[in-house]
Amino acid sequence: MTESQRVARLHVVDATFELFRAYFAMPSEKSPEGQEIGATRGLVSSMLALLHEPDVTHIGAATDHVVESFRNDLFPGYKTGEGIEPDLWSQFPLAEEALQAVGITLWPMVEFEADDALATAAARFADEVGEVVILSPDKDLAQCVRGDHVVCFDRLRKRRYDEAGVIEKFGVEPRSIPDYLALTGDTADGIPGLQGWGAKSAATVLREYVRLEEIPEDPDEWSVKVRGAARLSATLNRQRDDALLYKRLATLRTDANVTKRLSDLQWRGVPRRRFNDLCDQLGLGRLRDRPRHWDDSA
Repeated sequence: MTESQRVARLHVVDATFELFRAYFAMPSEKSPEGQEIGATRGLVSSMLALLHEPDVTHIGAATDHVVESFRNDLFPGYKTGEGIEPDLWSQFPLAEEALQAVGITLWPMVEFEADDALATAAARFADEVGEVVILSPDKDLAQCVRGDHVVCFDRLRKRRYDEAGVIEKFGVEPRSIPDYLALTGDTADGIPGLQGWGAKSAATVLREYVRLEEIPEDPDEWSVKVRGAARLSATLNRQRDDALLYKRLATLRTDANVTKRLSDLQWRGVPRRRFNDLCDQLGLGRLRDRPRHWDDSA
């Protein structure tokens, strides 16, 4: 692919996050059959708004089809579907159907997580596009950022994070994000972190050593000054195996089963028949006129 032929941007969507966001932002709504569909309606509306943006030409979306993943086999405390509201949980299949009904390529994850799919797509297609935009505010996805070429964008806060933005937010380079989360923890994913290690201490040490494996066992050998260094070092030395496990949990995989060809991610419009069938099924008649570009071949 020549420079002139290169796709300007690839957008990859954390659709699980989008569904959760819609569930808590949108009012309750029922389908003609009485099923709760408020979050699905919000997701459809959000995706149609995204697809109206002129730079969205190639797009894929990932979902946590079953929530649990290989990480649950590694660590029993890792996040599960426990506690998800039944009205939200019941909309997971509808959300996947809705994404396909607006013409977005879908990656429903089973063994892996949605974030692994986004990381895989970013790694696979980074050299084929001008920019990869990961649409998610999740901390762990910051590890995927590469300069200003692979970036994260928080649609809720309208904040773009390139490499400089990641460093400003977390105090470490993108490559150190798994180490940072291993030390500080990530409550959203059930990673406990190490007691006493906070954002400031972790960032200070990792700015110097990058990887937790490189942090000297003797705090007297640390070339940076950290308050409570002896205590922090003792905790890390005592729980080093735990920290390495937490790092593994926080490290996104780049071998998930996602689309192999960039051309397959080109958005060609909303499949008219499929979208209208979805509107009829869920009672979303008010959304029927929202699409601006139709794909009548689908």
